[in-house]
Amino acid sequence: MQTLYIHPENPQPRLISQVVDALNHDQLIVYPTDTSYAFGCKIGSKNAIEKLRLIRQLDDKHQFTLLCRDLSEIATYATVDNQQFKLLKATTPAPITFILDATKDVPKKLSHPKKKTIGIRVPSNPISQMILEGMGEPILTSSLILPDMPLALDDPFDIEDKLGNNIDIMINAGILTTKLTTIVDMTTFPPELIRQGAGDASQLIDP
Repeated sequence: MQTLYIHPENPQPRLISQVVDALNHDQLIVYPTDTSYAFGCKIGSKNAIEKLRLIRQLDDKHQFTLLCRDLSEIATYATVDNQQFKLLKATTPAPITFILDATKDVPKKLSHPKKKTIGIRVPSNPISQMILEGMGEPILTSSLILPDMPLALDDPFDIEDKLGNNIDIMINAGILTTKLTTIVDMTTFPPELIRQGAGDASQLIDP
């Protein structure tokens, strides 16, 4: 595992390029979001997704999330009507994961097998945004919660200690919150709150 010390507010472009290169080479990273640290990999990455499933002990029913730069990227992966789009526009970027109906472009392994849904998230974190800019496409993301732990890990040194060689790159941007994203199911109306986390979803739940 390689550790990169990246400035949380002014990320170094050279280091971000290294991260983008790693993602494009099927590697699994741990990176900072606007809440806690998270796992990240390229969308079609078999090796990295397999590693992620093993680390988190995920079954094939797990709902993955795509981290997007902005709403313009969402249309490829999720079907959004005008009403949903207005709600999303009013509440992004934010620490909220939106569950939406997946399009046919979403690889089968990533959408929920029965519901055919996908999680979508637009972060405000500068490091996340620069990685997405460098990739030119969304990345697959998953909370950094390990099977035997109730909370996300917030200390980069703890993460290194526990994950060791299971990941390829660790971005150290200091200690973050252990809060998770709020999850809102947008496939029902009114939208349904699935998990209350760091994001305020009141204007979504009661529009």
